[in-house]
Amino acid sequence: MKLLNLIFRNILRHKLRTFLTILGIAIAVLAFGVLRTVVTAWHSGVDAAAADRLITRHAVSFIFPLDYAYKDQIARIPGVETVSWANWFGGVYIDKQKFFARMGVDAETYFDVYDEFQLTPEELKNFKQQRNSCVVGQDLADTYGFKIGEPIVLEGDIYPGQWEFIVRGIYQKKNKSTDGTLMVFHWDYLNENMAQNSPNRASDVGWYIVKIDDPSKAGDISERIDQQFSNSSASTKTETEVAFNQGFLAGFSAMFTAMDVMSFLIVGIIMLVLGNTMIMAARERTREYAVFKALGFTGSHLTKIIMGESLLTSLIGGLLGLGLMVLAVGAFEATLPKGWFPVFQLEPSTIILSILAVIIIGVAAAIFPIQRALSTRITEGFRFVG
Repeated sequence: MKLLNLIFRNILRHKLRTFLTILGIAIAVLAFGVLRTVVTAWHSGVDAAAADRLITRHAVSFIFPLDYAYKDQIARIPGVETVSWANWFGGVYIDKQKFFARMGVDAETYFDVYDEFQLTPEELKNFKQQRNSCVVGQDLADTYGFKIGEPIVLEGDIYPGQWEFIVRGIYQKKNKSTDGTLMVFHWDYLNENMAQNSPNRASDVGWYIVKIDDPSKAGDISERIDQQFSNSSASTKTETEVAFNQGFLAGFSAMFTAMDVMSFLIVGIIMLVLGNTMIMAARERTREYAVFKALGFTGSHLTKIIMGESLLTSLIGGLLGLGLMVLAVGAFEATLPKGWFPVFQLEPSTIILSILAVIIIGVAAAIFPIQRALSTRITEGFRFVG
């Protein structure tokens, strides 16, 4: 109890310095948590990918279409259970700031392949029956107030014109990593319009989603699909959904790698802030430590006092930073357009890393002051003028 009292007295001895140190640690923890959340949110699509789904796209680039006739040939390959497809639609809803993914999909198979998007049987039935119907995610519906039976009007860019869709379903997420910000509608509706207004763009498929019966055969099935179209005018590249999502993110990998590195550099900044404070305190208390030794305090006592002060300062700053982090991530989640980061939430791993960081930093920052206090002789301590 006496040691604990000494620790608190030491922390409060220089109130301004202690306050600034705690504030610096809190801000660093806040920055670390927000950066880590952005990075984990960006990679959430990779984490949500299913092992039994393959993506078949144009071998040159994702932006080039494939022929609708490919679906039957893919379906005949052994190991393939279901073949679905989708087209990126783009478009503008009210203004360009309101971004979310909009796709034309095969209404008959899409929700069989993506069973993490959960609709009621009635919603699925109504969606399939109405040509210009659409389904939106619950997160999207919450953000923009979409209701069953209401229209959504999009201004086309990739596919020009004004497009009106009727909401016939709002899907629920199977788990927290599922994207709840998609809008999907009938590919047939899109294709019929293209057949009338742009015949050269009819029967184009953006990519195929292939559900397989055994994830361990993904490599072999992918190779067979690509061999099937190797001599066609539009050869394909088939890969697992994980690899496809990683490739889609590759263009931004340098930026997010830099953010990831920066988040850990911030941990080093925390150490420098607290380490500087503890070194200054140790120098100022050289004579005081000599008095403690003369009064019979052992090396163990001094170690506990210095370590306790460093750890307590670090933990107070860390806990304050965690509180600010929760508030900041919540504010970002509420204000960012849902389509930017479909899953933007504070991961338990980020919280654990933050807590471990402040503990390790608290211990590391105390090492030099402890070594100084233990190695300084009583006579040298009394002679010290600092």
